Amino acid sequence: MESRKELLKYLAPTSDAPLNFEVSHAKGVHIYSPDGSSCVDLISGIAVANTGHAHPKVIAAIQNQAERFTHVMVYGEYIQSPQGEYAQALVAMLPSSLNTVYFVNSGSEAVEGALKLAKRATGRHEILAFKKAYHGSTHGALSVMGDERLKQPYRPLLPGITHAEFNNETALDNITEKTAAVLVEPIQGEAGVIAPKDNFLAKLRSKCNETGTLLLFDEIQTGFGRTGNIFALEKYKATPDILILAKSLGGGLPLGAFIADHPLMEKLALNPVLGHITTFGGHPLSCAAGKAALDVIIEEKLVEQVNEKGALFKKLLQHKLIKELRGEGLFMAIQLESFDQAQAFMHLGVKLGFLTDWFLFCENAVRLAPPLIITKKEIEKVSEKILAALDQIDTNS
Repeated sequence: MESRKELLKYLAPTSDAPLNFEVSHAKGVHIYSPDGSSCVDLISGIAVANTGHAHPKVIAAIQNQAERFTHVMVYGEYIQSPQGEYAQALVAMLPSSLNTVYFVNSGSEAVEGALKLAKRATGRHEILAFKKAYHGSTHGALSVMGDERLKQPYRPLLPGITHAEFNNETALDNITEKTAAVLVEPIQGEAGVIAPKDNFLAKLRSKCNETGTLLLFDEIQTGFGRTGNIFALEKYKATPDILILAKSLGGGLPLGAFIADHPLMEKLALNPVLGHITTFGGHPLSCAAGKAALDVIIEEKLVEQVNEKGALFKKLLQHKLIKELRGEGLFMAIQLESFDQAQAFMHLGVKLGFLTDWFLFCENAVRLAPPLIITKKEIEKVSEKILAALDQIDTNS
C-alpha cells in the first residue's frame, strides 16, 4: 500500500490540520489502523454508525441488494422495492402527518429539498433559522447556517434569512405571515449539544400554526435513537411539518430524506413537475442498508438502552478539567476549558485508543457520541482512557 503521504497528494483537503488517522477496517465500536492498533469510535462517524461498524445484518442486506441491482434510474421514475420498503418502515414510526418520504443523497440535499418545498407550498421566501446551527455546506444550507465566519467568503447567499437565539422566546417575534419556514435542530449539535428549554420547540410549533408557517426539524444528528427516543420529536412532543434526516439514515451508506404530509409533498411534483430531482437519491444499496440498520435498532432494543448508557458515562467521567458533561442519551459534549485542551484531548485519544472530535461552534468541547451498540463494559474501559487523557493534559498544563 502507498504511504499516507502519497495517498494524500490526490485528495482535496478540508482543513490545514486533519487528524489523518489511517483506517484499515472497522468492526463494532472499534476502528483499526494498518499497524493492527485500534481505537474506540466515540463519534460514530459524526452520528452515522448508530448500529456500529460492519454489523452483519447490515452487511448482508448490502450484499443481497448488490446482487439484485444497484442504480437503475433517477429517483422517482421506477418502482424500487428497497425505497418503498424503507419508506414504509420509517413512516410507521412517525406521527401520521409525516407519511411521505423523499429520499436524497445527503443531509445538505435534504435541507435544500425541505427549504424548496416550504417556499413552494407557502408562496413565501422568508426563513427563520438559529445561531450556531449547522445544516450543511451547499449554498442554500449554508444560507441558513448560524455562523457568519463560515458563510462570509461565499456571499451573496439566499436572501430573506433571519437568525435568532436558540431557546430565546424573542425568536417567536420573527415568525410572521411572511415566514415560509422555521428551521431548527431539536437539539443543537455543532453548538455543543444544546437541548431545548422551557418548551421552546412547542412554542415554535404554536407560533407557526398561528402564522401559517411550516416548521422544519433537522434531525440529521438526533435521529434513530441517539437521544433516547427513535426521533427527538417524540422527546419534546412537537411535530414538524417537514422532518429532515440523514447520517444514520443510510446505515453507513450515503442517504438523506425529507418527510412530510402527502398533500404537502406532492406540490414538488406538480406545476411544474420535477420540483426536486436527484439521480442517486434513495440509492437501492443505501435504502437496503438503512432499512437493515433500523431493523437492528428495533430488534436489539438499542433505543431502550441509550439513556442508561449515557448515564453511565456521566457517572464515570468525573474530572476537574470537565466543566460540564451535557447532552441527551448518547449525544453528549464534554466541556473543557479551552480549544487547546480540546485539541490536545483529541490527539491524546488516538494514542490512548479512542477517537473523538470537536464542535464547529463550540471549540472548547469534544464530542461523545459512540455507536448505540456500545456495551457497559466498553463504556467502563474507554472512560478509563478518557480520564487518563485528562490527567495527562492536567499534568502538562
